[in-house]
Parts: sequence; C-alpha cells; structure tokens
Amino acid sequence: MLVPELPEYLTRMGGADYKGWIIALFTLTAGLSRPFSGKLTDTIGRVPVMIFGASVCFVMGFLYPIMQTVGGFLMIRLFHGLSTGFKPTATSAYVADVVPAKRRGEAMGIHGFFGSTGMALGPWFGSLIANQYGIDALFYTSSVVSILSVIILFGMNETVEEKQPFQLKLLNVGLDDFFDARVLVPSVVMLFTVYSFGVVLTIIPDFTVHLGISNKGIFFTAFTVASLLCRVVMGRLSDKYGRRPISIIGLTIMSAGMILLGFVNNFTLLMVAAGLFGFGFGSMIPAIYAWVIDLADDARRGRAIATMYIALELGIGIGALASQAVYDNQADNFPITFWSAGAMCLIALGYVVLRGKRTA
Repeated sequence: MLVPELPEYLTRMGGADYKGWIIALFTLTAGLSRPFSGKLTDTIGRVPVMIFGASVCFVMGFLYPIMQTVGGFLMIRLFHGLSTGFKPTATSAYVADVVPAKRRGEAMGIHGFFGSTGMALGPWFGSLIANQYGIDALFYTSSVVSILSVIILFGMNETVEEKQPFQLKLLNVGLDDFFDARVLVPSVVMLFTVYSFGVVLTIIPDFTVHLGISNKGIFFTAFTVASLLCRVVMGRLSDKYGRRPISIIGLTIMSAGMILLGFVNNFTLLMVAAGLFGFGFGSMIPAIYAWVIDLADDARRGRAIATMYIALELGIGIGALASQAVYDNQADNFPITFWSAGAMCLIALGYVVLRGKRTA
C-alpha cells in the first residue's frame, strides 16, 4: 500500500536525493534481523515470531505522520524493516511444517498466491486512498490492515513441538545463524534475481509519473496479477519437473520483461512489461522457496529460510541504491537503469544453468 506513494512523499519533504533509501533502509533492517528471526522461529515457535512481525507494521503506520522530517522518515523506514525481517521467515517455516515434502512447490505457490493478492490490491488501493483522502489516511489504513493480520494469527496452532520460552540469550547469534551453506545456490540465485525488484520498487513510481499515469500503483498491480496467474501452477510443475527447470523459465521471462521496460514509452507497453516481469517472478519464486526447504535440515529450517531471505533483502537493497544512483532523477536514465536490472536477471539465469544442476 505504501511503496508507490513514498517517493513523492519524501520528495515533498525535501528528500528527493534519498529515494533510494526508502527501500534500502527497510531491507537493511530486514536482512540484519533475519538471523534473529530464524533462530527464534526454530526455538520459541513460528506463531510468536509472526505476531511480532505483523505488529511492527501496525505501530509504524501511526508513526509516519508524526515524523515530518527527512531524517525522521528514514528512521521509521529503518525500524519498519523489522516487520519483513520476522513475519515472512516464520510464515514460510510454518507452511513448510504443515505440507508434505512432495507438494512443497505447490504449497509455496499457494502461499505466494495470497501474498501476491495483497500486493496486487495494496498499491492500487494505497494510491486511491492517498489521492482521495491524503497520505496520513493511507498510513492509518495500513495499520488497520496490519492488526487484522495479527488477529488471525492468534487462532493458529504452533508447529514447533519442543519450543522454548523467550530468553535474552536466544538473541545471541553466531555465523551459522547468518548463513546456512546447504542453501547457498538458491540463495545466490535469489540475490541476483531480486536486484530487479529493488529497481522496480524504487524507480517505477517516478517512471509512471513520467509516462503521464496518475495512479503510481498500476504497474505493481499488473505485475502482481500476472504473478498470481502462474504461482500455483508453476509451483506444482516444480514439484513434478524440479526446481531448476522452472527457475530457468522464470528467469528467462523476467529478463525479457526488464529489457522491454527500457523501451517503454506508453501505457500499453508498460502493462506488457509488467506482465512479463510478474509472470517470470511468480514462476521462479515458489521454486526457489521450495528449493531452499528441500535442502534445509528440518531442525534448522527457520535459519535456512532466514539465509535465503538475507540474500533477498541484500539483493533488493542493492538494487534500490544502485538504481537511484544510475537514474539520478534524470528521465533520460530510465532505460539504462532497467537494462542493468535485466543484466542481473541474466546473471542469475547463467548461475542456475551452470551450478543449479548439482543441488536441484
């Protein structure tokens, strides 16, 4: 809901040069918190970690209107990242706990389907609220939606059988909590793949305005709808044919979408590029998630998933910062910014082709 409106909001506060930090700070905290969320997910349980992550979103929605300076806004973005650092780690582990191994790809597709539904409706609905009622109303609405997520979680049964009570010593993390070598290959693929997502999150709102389109969330809606159309089917296909072949298909389509985006000059081409990017992204993400779970030690599943998410946050953060530096608020730089993201997708594709066969 928030992402499409934040670049313009920050610009109005005088922070146009810091738009790359909107995503980068969020992902920085999310990435740094993954080792903690992974360890806590495996020890105190999946549900408490999910509740904490969703609750952060609820609180932050009320703080944005209070912080009326560039520094204050960026500080909120930094703390807001804790939500993504905790909630998805525990959610993915929970899903993996309750489904049979032979249907992991399908399960991750279903999981992604519902997440993508929110991502499809959120940007469109967020821009609608901001345009009609103002940005503060958007922040408060995001808090209302977040608390609904928390309420749902209270009715879920815990899947960790020998969970521990929370103790401060559980926050002591070591290198093995940051990195699980078993899931290196899919994590590297994730890092290079989501670089393009960081670019899209940072640059597309300005690009949409440049094209003369008022709703800055329309690209994200089209992207996510395309992702919705394929997630469950491609997840099932990854169960049948393997994670690597589906990842190759997804990355090929994603690359085409990003390259096309560099040539876009009208609404129709924008929607085609969004559709290609979304279809490719929706095809390969469930396969990557299932690939990680396939390789993980069951007793350390949360930490293996956290490793993959660290790669995800790192890729998105680098993409956000690098794209802002390349774009530099100059419309002439849009094509090279998108083509660089396409190049990263091609690197991920090459890595899957050359290395993925050993583990998928």
